[in-house]
Amino acid sequence: MPSNSVTILSNQSHPQDSSTQTLSSDKYKGDGYYSRSDGLHTVQFNLDDFTGTIVIEGTLAIDPQSSDWFSVELFTNTSVAGTVDTTGAVSTGNVVTLSSLSYVSETSNNNYNFTGNYIWVRAKITNWTDGTVNSILLNH
Repeated sequence: MPSNSVTILSNQSHPQDSSTQTLSSDKYKGDGYYSRSDGLHTVQFNLDDFTGTIVIEGTLAIDPQSSDWFSVELFTNTSVAGTVDTTGAVSTGNVVTLSSLSYVSETSNNNYNFTGNYIWVRAKITNWTDGTVNSILLNH
């Protein structure tokens, strides 16, 4: 079955007014929606001078309510030196697992994987005080 790619959040800029913002994307179909058995998802965060926290949330509910969402564990592979492996290869060595990612003045494109048969997936931004989320992409 072919993979699905979608932009789950695009071009969101902080209003530059010293406020702290919170934002959730719309819900997007995850692997569980399609009854796929591997549950492998990849997200890419494209950030520009971003300060805040990003969480990827999933749910097993068909028609989710606010209490049905939970943080998923993101993982990334690292080399022995501690730099991020950008090849996209999944391995069992040197895996870093995170439930949220906090950034200060971050300008980067970072990829993370997560596994689960989530029916819906969304991005949530909290403690957002500066910068831009150019996009958050989901592939599964």
